[in-house]
Amino acid sequence: MDVILDWWFALISQSDGVGAFIRYFKGGGFVMYPLLGVSTLMWALVVERMITFHRLEFRDIGMDELLRWQREREPLAWHQGLRRQICFFLQQNRSRSRCLNRRLLDQCYLEFYPHIDRHITVIAVLATVSPLLGLLGTVTGMITTFDVIALFGTGTSRALAGGISEALITTQSGLLVSIPGIFASAVLALRARRLRERLQESIITLKRIA
Repeated sequence: MDVILDWWFALISQSDGVGAFIRYFKGGGFVMYPLLGVSTLMWALVVERMITFHRLEFRDIGMDELLRWQREREPLAWHQGLRRQICFFLQQNRSRSRCLNRRLLDQCYLEFYPHIDRHITVIAVLATVSPLLGLLGTVTGMITTFDVIALFGTGTSRALAGGISEALITTQSGLLVSIPGIFASAVLALRARRLRERLQESIITLKRIA
């Protein structure tokens, strides 16, 4: 235990980026821990959505290739592109009944649609919660400041600086998490809408010529 404490204090006392970040984090008080958790979860979901959307868009076929495949019924290997996955799904489950094939396309639509919108609302909520946590830290920091004033008066500037610093650090951290998160959720929402339109266009076209 002593070794861990010695390592921790040595890390805090460093003047490099890691030590400065740890001192900054410690200066924000207990609110920094939920802020760190919210930030980590939000960016993990953002990265997951970016990878998923890239896979659905990367090397996907166009509408002309989709129509040509539907007419010629050529064997198609599975690929990560959205239209390729639709073709592969239909290829694996196709029947001689046009009515059944249309029902299969409806099933394909219902399976793909939720995967496109997954986690986007959660990302937006986490980005909105972050400044509220920063505001909570602001309130707790000011309460600490007023407690110091009540005990020692306004003459102890060093003691007052701790509460004011906590209030400002948490406010800044909440905004630093929220602003990029809101921007990322807006970009992901636009990409999701584009993929939904591609999915709807592909399904409707295939149903007409199934």
